[in-house]
Parts: sequence; C-alpha cells; structure tokens
Amino acid sequence: MNDSGINLDFDRAQRLGFDEAMFCSGKSAGQIATILDRVAERGGSMLLTRLTAGTFAELPEAVRPRLDYEPLSGTAYFGYVAQPARSGEVAVVGAGTSDMGVCREAVRTLGYHGIKASEVYDVGVAGLWRLLERVPEIVRHPVVIAVAGMDAALVSVLGGLVPGLVIGVPTSVGYGVANRGETALHAALASCAPGVPVVNIDNGYGAACAAIRALRAAERMGRSS
Repeated sequence: MNDSGINLDFDRAQRLGFDEAMFCSGKSAGQIATILDRVAERGGSMLLTRLTAGTFAELPEAVRPRLDYEPLSGTAYFGYVAQPARSGEVAVVGAGTSDMGVCREAVRTLGYHGIKASEVYDVGVAGLWRLLERVPEIVRHPVVIAVAGMDAALVSVLGGLVPGLVIGVPTSVGYGVANRGETALHAALASCAPGVPVVNIDNGYGAACAAIRALRAAERMGRSS
C-alpha cells in the first residue's frame, strides 16, 4: 500500500490466468492516470472497464492516445499487445440491440485475453425464429454467454438448447417492474434449465472471466490426462 491508496495485484495472472482489470466507475481521471503510470513502470498492460466518455476526455493528453477505447462497452486496453486469436470457443449472444454495451464488454474482455468471440445479436425471444435460425451456429461453441434484459428469457431458452456451458448475464434493460435488471436477475437465477450459472446485472466482464476460467480449466485437465 502507498500514500495514494493504490495497491496493484501484479501477481493475479500467475494465480488466476488473467491480469487485474481496472473498474473505472468511481475513480477520478487523476486516479486512473496514476494507476496506468504504475502499470507502465512495470512494462505491463491493463484492461479498463466502465470508463465513460466523459472520464476518458478528462484523462491527460499523454494518456489518451495510449488507450484503445471503445465507448459502447466502456472498455479500454492499455499497453496491450495482441495475442494470437483463438476463435470458435465462446459465443456472446445478445437478446436485443439495447444489450449491446454489456455484450461488447464481454467481447472486449475476451479479446484482451486472446479469445475472439462469435457475436450473435438481436435474437431475443420476442421473435423466437431469429434465435432458432442461429442455434446451429451457437451450439458449436463450448461456452455461450447469454445476455438479456426484461425477463431474461433468452438465458433459459439457450440453457435448454445448448450442450455447452451457458453463462447468463441479466441486464438493466427494461422499465417498470423490470426494476433496473432485478427481474432479469431473478428470472435467470430461477431458470429451470439446469446448470446455468448467472453473474450480476450488466456484468459482461464477469461473464467473460467465467468463460476464461472454464476454458483454461478444461485445457489443464486435457494436459494432465
């Protein structure tokens, strides 16, 4: 720990298989810049999440050009060196266009860790035929991240159709009794589709990390067999 209150976890990759990420919500532009300076001193890289366009604009001019920033997902890559892309392992499936920001947070998190996700969007159950047309493509992936708001029905439907791991991500999309995503969260948790883990509301980053853990656990088991 130091006077700034910043204590970075540089050993996380050795423990967990992926680096520490910076959750930018609640941090000032100055705090973000200080953290990135510490990362740069170690020659490291970092994924930033929940970085708003306003906070990005407030960052020092010397910092902004060093960030690969995507406003839609609120994510940025710092000191990033692209890894060889692995594809065909994870599909990110979004119910509606309004869920795209959360979907892209998952996609960008996977991409930072060298996993190129297949993106399938606007296939919510209000037009079930749209999803059914894409099921043959989706089921080829060992891990599927299902992102949906309102009643989060997409999570249960995919949980009953896909043989691989389905990770549910309820979103805050909706109004009235949707209650900022709480209804979607409860519906996903109460799903009758067995074996579907669910992350917190709007947590595309957490879903991507769960996917990474699952894939790397499978790799370790494959090497030990």
